[in-house]
Amino acid sequence: MNKTIEVLPDQPALVARALELILSKLETAIEQRGQFTIALSGGSTPKPLYEAIANQKLPWDKIHIFWGDERYVPADHPDSNELMARRAWLDRVDIPAANIHAVPTLEANPELAATKYEQHLKEFFNSSGVEFPCLDVVLLGMGDDAHTASLFPHTEALKVRDRLVTVGNKDENPRITFTYPFINSARSVIFVVAGANKRPALAQVFAPVADDFTYPSRLIQPQGELWWLLDAAAGLELQH
Repeated sequence: MNKTIEVLPDQPALVARALELILSKLETAIEQRGQFTIALSGGSTPKPLYEAIANQKLPWDKIHIFWGDERYVPADHPDSNELMARRAWLDRVDIPAANIHAVPTLEANPELAATKYEQHLKEFFNSSGVEFPCLDVVLLGMGDDAHTASLFPHTEALKVRDRLVTVGNKDENPRITFTYPFINSARSVIFVVAGANKRPALAQVFAPVADDFTYPSRLIQPQGELWWLLDAAAGLELQH
């Protein structure tokens, strides 16, 4: 694993650096493999990043969008990660509908939805099952409890190692989430983290020894590159 931590002066600089990194990975992927696959994160931090991507002139037909996690709500619900990404980015560009691989959230239960999304991923990547598929970029945020995607501290989702997708749980509300081994199969994992409230969690995530199940972002150790992009408020204690 190739790990890089960068502390940017403010949130606009954080967004600009994340955009630069994603565009670089996109260019390489299309050059080498003819397409670019990215899993998006939710929350407020990536919204200006998605707006910035929407302003680029890109080969949209070669870009495939997935989600690393999704709340179990309809796609038009205010809490939907898909809705946020569509408004900020996807509805503003000429990307084919077939290239947007949304999480199914209208199934009879979340377990069925997780199974269906996993099956869709396997079919898209033509994955036989032994090897996990390899996304070009998985974009992640981190909560002040050190959760990432919908992998929350001391939840059952953290124990799932043989699936691509599972059911996460936040205050008894189900979420659909990538498992950490699937995230770790990516070519590049990019954390984008902002705010002073993240500092205590980051200290534990970067500590030589701490409990992975208490600080789930510690479990993200991809086979490819790991990027931590932090604004100055979040990364204050990591600046040298």
